[in-house]
Amino acid sequence: MESLLVSTGVVALAEIGDKTQLLAFILAARFKKPVPIILGILLATIINHGLAGALGAWITSAVSPEVLRWVLGLSFIGMAIWTMIPDKIEEEETQVAKRFGVFGATLITFFLAEMGDKTQIATVAMAAHYAAPLTVVIGTTLGMLIADVPAVFIGDKLANKIPMKLVHTIAAGIFAILGIATLLGAGSKLGF
Repeated sequence: MESLLVSTGVVALAEIGDKTQLLAFILAARFKKPVPIILGILLATIINHGLAGALGAWITSAVSPEVLRWVLGLSFIGMAIWTMIPDKIEEEETQVAKRFGVFGATLITFFLAEMGDKTQIATVAMAAHYAAPLTVVIGTTLGMLIADVPAVFIGDKLANKIPMKLVHTIAAGIFAILGIATLLGAGSKLGF
């Protein structure tokens, strides 16, 4: 249960102001079709985070517990720092819709935008940390939806009222705590 709750909460916070959330704002403003946008976000996230969770599970089996503890601890601390850097979205990421429709454009652009994104890297790290990739992927997918579905419905009106710096600071703090706890051996009961 902890892996589900932590992965949901951390990704929901980290996603606020992230480039994929900005992409959700742009797609919603441009196409005004929330259902295919939300379905595209859901499927893209399941595929992307599913791959990330599988990578996390593989890392757990391929790396010794001591090395894994240091890699994960430093990764979480790196995520804390990265979370404090605001994302920007490039306009060409939204141009795909002319060719693939709203659902296809959302699916493709979200999948590509998530590649190497902080929430994908966090999914890899949490799947390795908790050794429960399916639960982590469910949690990170829920976290993405918690942050992005309101963006689809409310758009820019909400974005201007959210204290982004505070939200990023909270998310960064959670990543830092996870990193320090991992480095100090808090996961030793799980074999890390």
